[in-house]
Amino acid sequence: MDASSHDVSGKLLAWYDKHARTLPWRAPPGAPPGAPPPDPYRVWLSEVMLQQTTVAAVKTYFAEFTRRWPTVTALAAASDEDVMAAWAGLGYYARARNLLACAREVAGRGGRFPDDEDGLRALPGLGAYTAAAVAAIAFDRRAVVVDANVERVVARLFALAEPLPNVRPTIRRHADSITPERRAGDFAQAMMDLGATICTPRAPRCLLCPIAGACAARATGEPGRFPVKAAKKAKPQRQGRAFWIEREGAVWLVRRPGSGMLGGMRALPDDGWSARGDGSGAEPLPGRWEPAGTVAHGFTHFGLDLRVAIYGGTAWSGLAGMPGEWWPVAELERAGLPTLFAKAARLAMAQSGETV
Repeated sequence: MDASSHDVSGKLLAWYDKHARTLPWRAPPGAPPGAPPPDPYRVWLSEVMLQQTTVAAVKTYFAEFTRRWPTVTALAAASDEDVMAAWAGLGYYARARNLLACAREVAGRGGRFPDDEDGLRALPGLGAYTAAAVAAIAFDRRAVVVDANVERVVARLFALAEPLPNVRPTIRRHADSITPERRAGDFAQAMMDLGATICTPRAPRCLLCPIAGACAARATGEPGRFPVKAAKKAKPQRQGRAFWIEREGAVWLVRRPGSGMLGGMRALPDDGWSARGDGSGAEPLPGRWEPAGTVAHGFTHFGLDLRVAIYGGTAWSGLAGMPGEWWPVAELERAGLPTLFAKAARLAMAQSGETV
């Protein structure tokens, strides 16, 4: 008897009613009739933030965003600079640009999100997963919601031996087969919670699992072997330089191009490194440059060794006409530097004997 023949959804929902995680964006499970529905804005915002980011990391950002911008129309009215600065440190910065584009689209529709997958998919930045999650959780539409946790649960439940990523269409079909018609939002969140707390990547806690009796991977005796992962390809390691240029207690910051890596963020000047190749090494001003050390940073598709150099010259006039701004060093935290450049700045400041 396979998992599709068991009452997987019923058992899982009963478990979720007792063990659901308490999260700031989540409505309690099994809300009684007449209870206010989940706020689509909070559901959407949390799902965007949670993409490739842990719950623990997101909680603080979610609280700050909803404090500053409690509605989608408030977020839509915010400046790009303020939102990008508030996002700094959360990573994957294209999400912040898409967040603003979507908020402004929804605000233009009167501040109401579409209530089905097709309508949500038409919004900027909403892929299949986010549209399904918002449709199910915010509007209780039946939708097949598959994130990394759900992917792992389903791969184990059906003991799917084909390696990732090729197995994903099969995972989706099986997820569809166990998704109930009612309480779709609770079911999606129950699957997420099960993957996060019980069916974990290492050492799954099968004795506590409400659907262990239906799990084909557990029957093999090696549930941790699933999902099967393809061999990792070695990531290229790029080399680049970043430059600390300080004058009278202020540091020169630039704005990265709106599209591309770390797009739209304030940053230290650099030598043009990218995912495709090393930087040129060229310095932005003539004069003496002192090495401050190297920052190692990992991106999704490559690693970067960023050598930080501190300017010791006085040819600041060379910056005239160049896009950038002098930012007070004492207020650098307000600049919203992405993690890479925040690390580079801390390195330069430590070398200069300044406090962060």
